[in-house]
Amino acid sequence: MVTIKEIARAVGVSSATVSRVLNYDPALSISPAKRQAIIETAEALNYETPRNRNKGNGHTAPSLLTRLVIVHFLEPSDEIADPYYVGVRLGIETRCRELKTEIVKVFHSDVLPEAALLEGASGVIVIGKHSNQEIAWLEQNARHVVFADFDPRIDRIDSVFSDMGLATTKILDALKAVGYGRIGFIGSHERLNGAVQPFAERRCAAYIEWQRANATFDPDLLALADCSSGQSLRLETGYRLARDLLSLADRPDVIVTSNDNMAIGAYRAIQEFGLSIPNDVAVISFNDIPVAQFLTPPLTTVRIHGEHIGEVAVDLLLERLAGRAYGKQVRIATEMVWRESCRRPPQS
Repeated sequence: MVTIKEIARAVGVSSATVSRVLNYDPALSISPAKRQAIIETAEALNYETPRNRNKGNGHTAPSLLTRLVIVHFLEPSDEIADPYYVGVRLGIETRCRELKTEIVKVFHSDVLPEAALLEGASGVIVIGKHSNQEIAWLEQNARHVVFADFDPRIDRIDSVFSDMGLATTKILDALKAVGYGRIGFIGSHERLNGAVQPFAERRCAAYIEWQRANATFDPDLLALADCSSGQSLRLETGYRLARDLLSLADRPDVIVTSNDNMAIGAYRAIQEFGLSIPNDVAVISFNDIPVAQFLTPPLTTVRIHGEHIGEVAVDLLLERLAGRAYGKQVRIATEMVWRESCRRPPQS
């Protein structure tokens, strides 16, 4: 059984550094190359967390899934910057290790992978958003396709995801219930099918719809990043957009950020303005990455079960291999985690 200490020795870092990387701590100061080396070493040595070591394997047909291709919508450097997507992928890989399945990983590039890469694979799990052209190519060349953390809204295609629009609406309802009036939002536009789709990202669209339904929409409270390339929901983007909102003559009394990385950036901006959280400006976010509970104050956030999304994607593929002939779309429920970064509703 491989230990954290052995991984640390192989990479040449401390055990504490390995532990923080494997727990997806984005506050750790470490180069992307070193972070990736730790993750890849852990994977190569088949390291399992204590929780996963104790998991039972209730599946009786591991031979159905012999070779799996993972196609990711991010480049490796972008994935490493977002612990949530690392969690989705590791959820897939953990289930595959239990099933003794060979894994081939394909990260984002500007060209489609070689079709030969999919030959002999039992199926493909696709992480994140992909264009209509890419979806059509995958359907044509893969035996079975399952999408993880993205719903292409095609009945015949299997997918597993969380409903970000619904989660956003629940956040806004809760904030209104505890008396917040000026609710700011930090996020990004949507980019899909080679073009930017303004205000179409699910959380952003739900925010606009809710504000208009409540006759409180103020475009000044909406700060969105350019999504022309790469992963736009980063710490530095959250910092910059939060500064824009805090510079308003009538600033928001609470800021909703599209993910915890952006919330960390917003924390820094709020502190630089000499304001306190939550007394002057509250913050609420999405993902519940491990570091969220250790911020000052601890961050209120929506827990999205990325690891379980990855695991269920593998299970959907197993169902297809066992003969299921119809499409299935699975929604994984989110969970509100109330901490000290904003007021909370009673009994929450």
